[in-house]
Amino acid sequence: MRRRARLLAAFAALSLALGPAIAEARPGGGFSSGSRGSRSYSPPPTTRTAPETATPFNRTEAPRGNPGATNPGFQPRPSPSYTTPNRGGMFGGGFMSGLMGGLLGAGIAGMLFGHGAFGGMSGGAGFLGFLLQLALIAGIVWLVLRVIRSRRAEAPGMPAMAGPGPRGAVPNAYAREMDGNTMGGAGGQAATRPLQVGEADFAAFGNSLVAINQAWSAGDVAALRRLSTPEMARYFEGDLRDLAARGWRNQTSDVRLEAGDLAEAWSENGTDYATVAMRFSLVDVTRDAAGSVVEGNPNARQTTTEIWTFARRPGEPWILSAIQQTK
Repeated sequence: MRRRARLLAAFAALSLALGPAIAEARPGGGFSSGSRGSRSYSPPPTTRTAPETATPFNRTEAPRGNPGATNPGFQPRPSPSYTTPNRGGMFGGGFMSGLMGGLLGAGIAGMLFGHGAFGGMSGGAGFLGFLLQLALIAGIVWLVLRVIRSRRAEAPGMPAMAGPGPRGAVPNAYAREMDGNTMGGAGGQAATRPLQVGEADFAAFGNSLVAINQAWSAGDVAALRRLSTPEMARYFEGDLRDLAARGWRNQTSDVRLEAGDLAEAWSENGTDYATVAMRFSLVDVTRDAAGSVVEGNPNARQTTTEIWTFARRPGEPWILSAIQQTK
């Protein structure tokens, strides 16, 4: 019985360490993605709906060294050139993945054959010793993840594996960019002017929230391209491919906008932008090819708050330009 318990626990630890890691499977995948024109590296103002600062972009095509660049999110690029962030495992890839995989493999093998995780405990140490070994491995996993995420948070332009980094890294990342990205100054920065947003605009934002979730759930790439900028459409397509590679499908349903308010709205280079905070609830479920639930609960609603930026050119409807997470 004890050997069977060890076997089950060991396989659980192996699955946790080496299995694919997806932060959240809903549209946007829990990442901060897209661009906000020349304000892409400046945090949007906080609002009553989202009192915490939005996290910097993990995925963006906005040029870092050229604040005056025009509408990067609208630039068409061939889909094959797009690569999604690596979500292949908890440790990412390369040397760190091999090192940690080997370390965990050796530890688990030791548990199974009664020699201890690292050879320091005999098989007779008992179940308590086994639990201590498992806790030690979990601690190492946590420490390595903390270091990896801290380093990625220091480079906002670099794709992150599981969304925002540590809480302390977010404001610093924004502060570094705000100094050289203040609106209205010289140096080739884009000239902006305030934009008035009315009830019809807010209705369009709410409708877009529902429509994008419907298109995502149906895997309707054509609709996602119509409802978002080319940049955001590429991210959506990449995320859908990641899910399909696992044989998974994410579906969101009964999307309800619970609260929302405007963070800022402006015009630049012939494009209008509006950044809005939205708190919404939905049923979010991911199933495998057999129809079994792998994430979420089909009988429970989830509530989340995100910062969505919409863009509009003259005579055209609002489309999604960015999704940002809050702390």
